[in-house]
Amino acid sequence: MVEVFKTSVTLIEEEVFLLKKLRKKFPDYLINFDLEDCDNILRIEVTDTKINLISIIKLVESYGFNIEVLEDVLNI
Repeated sequence: MVEVFKTSVTLIEEEVFLLKKLRKKFPDYLINFDLEDCDNILRIEVTDTKINLISIIKLVESYGFNIEVLEDVLNI
């Protein structure tokens, strides 16, 4: 399962800080940022559990950042 979030994270220092916090709380998740994307993407991947969306959003917001789930959009 993969979940993608739009964030207000823009600086490498913010990315490093949040990665440390997220990886400590969710050690089984594969977590990375793509700050070169216009939405400052946070990508989380898991293989054997469900992603706890509410806990991730609350953690990121607790440090003053905006975060929202990016919905899948299919252009057919």
